[in-house]
Amino acid sequence: MFTKILLFFAAAAIAAASIGCGGSTQSPSNTANSNAAAGQKLVVALKPDKNPDQMIAERDAAAKFLSEKLGRPVEVIIPLSAAVINEGFSNGTIDLGYLSGTDLINAKDAELLLVGEINGKTTYKSYWLSLKEKPYSSVNDLKGKPIAFASRTSTSGYVMPLWDLRQKGLISEKADPEEFFGKGNVFFGTGYVSAVERVLSGEAEAAAVSYYVLDENKHLTDEQRAKLKKVAEQGDVPTHIIAIRKSLSGPERDKLKAALLAMNEGANTELRDNLFTSKLVEAEQEAHLKPLREALAVLPK
Repeated sequence: MFTKILLFFAAAAIAAASIGCGGSTQSPSNTANSNAAAGQKLVVALKPDKNPDQMIAERDAAAKFLSEKLGRPVEVIIPLSAAVINEGFSNGTIDLGYLSGTDLINAKDAELLLVGEINGKTTYKSYWLSLKEKPYSSVNDLKGKPIAFASRTSTSGYVMPLWDLRQKGLISEKADPEEFFGKGNVFFGTGYVSAVERVLSGEAEAAAVSYYVLDENKHLTDEQRAKLKKVAEQGDVPTHIIAIRKSLSGPERDKLKAALLAMNEGANTELRDNLFTSKLVEAEQEAHLKPLREALAVLPK
């Protein structure tokens, strides 16, 4: 499994490098307009937060679905990080990206197109997970223990858990997680699965991730989930966002939105749930990001 992950990320790195280098001498806005006019390739970026085999299958299915809906070629890529996605938005080589709220706040050249809706809400919970046999029943029990955050930009896997520690008075205004967990005891993954794998391997005692890593079967195998339990929860976390490059034209945005909303219909919902976890809905950007901005306000810049 570890070798497979390394090969997967090596391939992702090559794809990201080609996206980042671009090769076009046009400005991002000119590139977007000419691509739309000529029916050229649309580039969609997903985050590497599941196992490689699953993401490759979902990538191919998403490209096929969107290409048929839009009548143009679609490439779905899986960069190593949200930073690569945001770079692609800036240089005009990525058109759509699936991001956390924190990622979108950091994206200067993208904005909200659609968000996920879970049980009628556009927020969800962040969980701390550990092995079932461990004695932990609250985040307080993790003091001095090695833990893993999903990534440095993950909303549910870092920002909200850190904010919760601050609210509970377990860390100071510096908001350094090592104050509570201990020096050298804080690890960062490249997504939910990589953080949980540290728990499963014994490298970490707990991992901070989204609720659906445990409660649903889209990220881990049944065998992996059976070994885990929820230690604590925190939130509300704004649901993930399908972001669009700002320089795309209005008509092009409307086509993309319609194609994505078609995933809410009939048999398309299986692909939608595999890719985006839940129903896709429209939302106002600042209202959606408000709880996250409030959390970020008490954390160091």
